[in-house]
Amino acid sequence: MSTPIVIEDYDPHWQEQFEVLRAQIAAVLRPLAAAIEHVGSTAVPGIAAKPIIDVDVLLRSAADLPEAITRLATLGYQHRGDLEVPGREAFRPPPNDVAHHLYVCVPECLEYARHITFRNHLRMHPEDARAYERLKRALAVEFRNDREAYNQAKTEFVEKVLRRVATMEHSVPAGRIIP
Repeated sequence: MSTPIVIEDYDPHWQEQFEVLRAQIAAVLRPLAAAIEHVGSTAVPGIAAKPIIDVDVLLRSAADLPEAITRLATLGYQHRGDLEVPGREAFRPPPNDVAHHLYVCVPECLEYARHITFRNHLRMHPEDARAYERLKRALAVEFRNDREAYNQAKTEFVEKVLRRVATMEHSVPAGRIIP
């Protein structure tokens, strides 16, 4: 049985925890990483989340993946494979580290782009961030001991937001500034 899903009120220390993780990861992945991003709900100021930091690393080149895996192992990360997400490799963090998920993405990784787009949208649209928070709290009660069902139940909301963002991006003429 997995550990119960717990949603906690926003904690400003989540950003500090991410910065510590980013520094450690950057120290071993220079110059392979193009970006190291805080994604997921803990990256959206003010909303409740599972207290697990999500970190996405974007590599400069897919050819750098084997070297990134080797370098992350020196920090104690265990490579878990792509977990059926093309272009994204998952890693188990070192024991006794801050609770976090680490993903290393190749430049063409669609999941990386989705994470950044969704995070940025929630940061800029507090009404959607609050709706997402309410959904997650309700789902955490409903699926308290079933992470897979919890994650699947969030998918409809995430997909709806991403479709809306894509529609908004395509409806704005190039060069036009939206107030």
